[in-house]
Amino acid sequence: MKVAVDLSLYPLDADFIPPIKDVIERINAHDGIEVWTNAMSTQIFGEFEQVMDILKREIGTTFDALPKAVFTIRILNNPVTSNG
Repeated sequence: MKVAVDLSLYPLDADFIPPIKDVIERINAHDGIEVWTNAMSTQIFGEFEQVMDILKREIGTTFDALPKAVFTIRILNNPVTSNG
């Protein structure tokens, strides 16, 4: 099953840009998914199991690195994308 995830990170720190850029770069390094980034969030498109595995790994890495952070996540099944 295909999914689309809308993901935003809110590091609770004055220096919030580097952790956001870091998680986006780590997500983009994964093969087999499509990633779109804009000023408000990052959208991830792919197979449910793969996307969830990536989110588990990268959110965990971020939580290990930051003392306090908030992720907001919205998940849509069977999205319509530019690739059909």
